[in-house]
Amino acid sequence: MLGALVETPPALRDYAECIQKALDFGGNVYTIEDVERLIAEGKAQFFPGKDSVIVTEVIEYPQTKNLHMFLAGGNLEELEEMLPAVIEWGREQGCNRASLSGRRGWERSFLRDQGWKPTLILMEKEI
Repeated sequence: MLGALVETPPALRDYAECIQKALDFGGNVYTIEDVERLIAEGKAQFFPGKDSVIVTEVIEYPQTKNLHMFLAGGNLEELEEMLPAVIEWGREQGCNRASLSGRRGWERSFLRDQGWKPTLILMEKEI
């Protein structure tokens, strides 16, 4: 089950393979060291499962507070089991919405059945 924010969590490095895959899909705008630093500084949250991991950040906008999942990797079924506890943690922090960024395949995952919908498009170009 989800070991969210436990006092002595497993090291992010224990999930290096699935995290690196997510970082690769995201264009490697972060390194594992960057993610470790954000977690250590309290700017990101580390939710480890048995074989999966979710990394979030809380973004405060003028009119809302958002739980944003910017990294997830591992076993899809385990991620589906983990998600309700991650969302509940966000609610406890005062978030009233949740978002995620990831590859297009997430649109066809269990998220669609849970009411998630694509709302924005991200386009990018090397310059």
